[in-house]
Amino acid sequence: MPLKTTYTPLAKAKLDGNISPDFLRHVDDPPDSWADFTRVFRSTAHPLPLVWGELFGPLRTGGADGLVVIGQIGQSLDGRIATASGHSQYINGPAGITHLHRLRSLVDAVVIGVGTAIADDPQLTVRRVAGPHPVRVVLDPSGRLAAGAKVFTADGVRRLLMTAEGTRCSLPSDVEVVALPVTEGRIAPSAILAALAERGLHRILIEGGAHTVSRFMTAGCLDRLHVTVAPIIFGSGRPGFILPPVERADQALRAPMRIYQLDDEVLFDCDLSAQRVPIGRAKIST
Repeated sequence: MPLKTTYTPLAKAKLDGNISPDFLRHVDDPPDSWADFTRVFRSTAHPLPLVWGELFGPLRTGGADGLVVIGQIGQSLDGRIATASGHSQYINGPAGITHLHRLRSLVDAVVIGVGTAIADDPQLTVRRVAGPHPVRVVLDPSGRLAAGAKVFTADGVRRLLMTAEGTRCSLPSDVEVVALPVTEGRIAPSAILAALAERGLHRILIEGGAHTVSRFMTAGCLDRLHVTVAPIIFGSGRPGFILPPVERADQALRAPMRIYQLDDEVLFDCDLSAQRVPIGRAKIST
């Protein structure tokens, strides 16, 4: 499988010792620069600038079903997303977190599981770069998440709760509740994607946690996987992936990937499109 080490434009310039004021003005992410990129990204009439095209170009258009589904994990060097006690804020540094916010600004919807929503109480907004906020989606089959969670903040952004059929939820009136069938207490990733596609959500970020990303990966419901590795070692703690066991090393998933330097962190961009299972055709996003 092809493996390529690449640097973001700023990291490459730092490595070469070749940083000019003009270069920084175009690359070091001034707010209007990234906002312009998000607009070009959504317009298929224009090619992407080379500065970010290689990394984000694969997220631009969907496959046979019209969807692009990206998973993301931020983890330690030894594959941990949290300590044994569950503490995780923050494993990744500024560059890794900025990359996550870039992803949010490019997608139609960001999805998290209820465990992450309760443990981290994230806002799921775009704050570290300029760009639109995605629709916020929480997977909560049992209706555990409180109405006061930050993800439900009324800020003009659409919010969805996906839950099991028959579950009673006490939520703000402007939060959309999507009831779906469950199997063994869980909603199938394919059903989640189909429901989002029906609502015009075409480009989807599965942000966490580890169980949610792993379930989408196991179900063949990810096109790309971004793993940002921080230069820290926990030695114990909660793993980044919870996947079915394999008996032999040669049965492990070996996906084509590229590697990007994000300051002192490393981003693995994994291409999982070969194992992607088509869902239903999505409406085209705007």
